[in-house]
Amino acid sequence: MSAQDFSATILVDQSPEAVFEAVTNVRGWWSEEIEGNTAALNDEFRYHYEDVHRCHARLVEVVPAEKVVWHILDNYFKFTEDEKEWTGTQVVFEITRTGNQTQLRMTHQGLVPEFECFNICRDAWSFYIKDSLYNLITTGTGKPNATGKPQTENEKTIVAAE
Repeated sequence: MSAQDFSATILVDQSPEAVFEAVTNVRGWWSEEIEGNTAALNDEFRYHYEDVHRCHARLVEVVPAEKVVWHILDNYFKFTEDEKEWTGTQVVFEITRTGNQTQLRMTHQGLVPEFECFNICRDAWSFYIKDSLYNLITTGTGKPNATGKPQTENEKTIVAAE
């Protein structure tokens, strides 16, 4: 892990088990249109938002109530010159008990400031972790995107520009 890899951290009152359950419910916080399975070792899933972003990931490490790691097998961005910037990166969710609370730290290993998508991806991940996933954990309802249902300003802007 590089000091420049994007990372976002939240602290919640729920148990590590509840946080793990929410993290692996990717349809509940990232996209309603996830295809595939998202909870067990070697599960693969596909994400897409409109024709702007597509991603294919495999779960390469799963430790219940502690850790989930996605390996990005393939990626497409419509808005970058290098359409495959995420390909080969890993998204790591680390869950730790801190006193009476649970900390979730998400690090996108390989998502660094040199990437053309960095600012847009940073803003999107910040929303999906600190708002959508946080709300799924704390209230039971996240804010995933779907076709015709953008959640971030960049999603709205990129689709409107087409």
